[in-house]
Amino acid sequence: MSGPSVVLLEFDPELNAFGKDKSLRDGLSVVVQIGDTLWVTNDETISLERLSLVAGENTGPYSYGRHHTQFSLHDYLRLPVPPRDGADLKEADVEGLDYKDGYLWLVGSHSLKRKKPKLQDGAKKAQEQMAQVSSDGNRYLVARIPVVERDGTYTLAKKDTRNGKERTAAQLHGNNKRNDLTEALREDEHLGSFMGIPSKDNGFDIEGLAVAGERLFIGLRGPVLRGWAVILEVELKEDNDQPSTLKLKAIGSNDRLYRKHFLHLGGLGIRDLCVQGSDLLILSGPTMDLDGPVTIVRWPKGTDPKGESVVPASELERVLDVPYGRGVDHAEGMTLFSPDGGTASSLLVVYDSASKNRQSGRSTVAADVFLLPPASEPRRA
Repeated sequence: MSGPSVVLLEFDPELNAFGKDKSLRDGLSVVVQIGDTLWVTNDETISLERLSLVAGENTGPYSYGRHHTQFSLHDYLRLPVPPRDGADLKEADVEGLDYKDGYLWLVGSHSLKRKKPKLQDGAKKAQEQMAQVSSDGNRYLVARIPVVERDGTYTLAKKDTRNGKERTAAQLHGNNKRNDLTEALREDEHLGSFMGIPSKDNGFDIEGLAVAGERLFIGLRGPVLRGWAVILEVELKEDNDQPSTLKLKAIGSNDRLYRKHFLHLGGLGIRDLCVQGSDLLILSGPTMDLDGPVTIVRWPKGTDPKGESVVPASELERVLDVPYGRGVDHAEGMTLFSPDGGTASSLLVVYDSASKNRQSGRSTVAADVFLLPPASEPRRA
C-alpha cells in the first residue's frame, strides 16, 4: 500500500515548552479524535491538549492547532500526587486514551522506572544510578472525564448532566503507591511477579486503552511472556457512596476482577489499542528499549471475546508496518481518523521522540495518516 500522508499538529508556542528543554511535541504518547478536534498528551505532563482543525484548508496537509487548549488533570481528578509550588512535577505518564459515550477515558502506565546511567559520572556512579528504581504516584490512574459540546467545540467538565442523568469525572480507587487494579494483579499467576520490575526491563507497563461497550481493554507493553503479549479486560462501576470513585466489577472466572487475553505478536509488546467496529486494532512494538519493528495488527472480533483468550498469530491480521527511526520516531498512539469527523477509513499515528524532520517552526510536529485496508480473512501476523 502507499506510504502515509501527513497531518500537522500546531501547539501554542507558550504552551508547547515545559520543564527544562522539553516540549509537548517531542513526546506524544496518545491521540484520539472527537469531531473536529484531536486530543493528545505528552507522557511527562499531567495535562491533556486539545487541538482543533484549522478551517478553510483546500491544499496541503491538514492542520490541527486552532485554539490549542490545555486541560490540567488536577482540575478534574484527584491526582495521587497533586502539583505543588516548588516541587518536581510527578508525571501521569498517560499511555492510553479513548472516547466513548460522552466520556474521555485515560490510563497511566502503572509502571516503575529505572534511572538512566550518566556515563560521564564514571562506571561506579553509573552502576549506582542504574540500581535506583522509583515510581511516580500519578501513574496509577484509570479515569474518565465527561466531554461536553460548548461554544462550537468539545471541552471537559468535572460534572455534567445529559438526558437528566448526572455524569461526573471519576477514577479507580487507589493512592500514590497502588490502585485496585495493581492490587488485584499482585497474586496473578502470570503477571504478579512482574509488578515490581521496571517497565524497560520487561516489567509491568500499560500502553494502550480501548473502550468497547462497558468494557475497557488495556494493552501491556510488558511483560511479554515467551513471545505472547497481554491485554487485560476490565469493567468499572461507580461507588454507590462516592460517584467520583470507580470500582472493578467481577468479570472473570471465580469472581476475578479482570480477564486476560494472550496474543502472539512475534515477541512484540502492545503500544496502543483502537476499536474498529467489532475488531481491535493493535499497535505493536518492542517491550525493551529498542527502536523497532512496529506493526499494526487486527484482532477480528477482539472487542467481544468469549471468555479469556489465547490468540495465535494465525488468527490475527497484519494490517501494515509503521516506520521508525534510529533513536527517534517511536510510534506511541493511534486513533481512527477522518478530517471531516465522519466515518473513519484512516488511522492517525503520533510519535514519541519526534525527529527533527517531523518538526517545523517553534511548535509544530507532523503525525502520519495511513489508509486502512478493509478487514479481510485473518492471515498470519
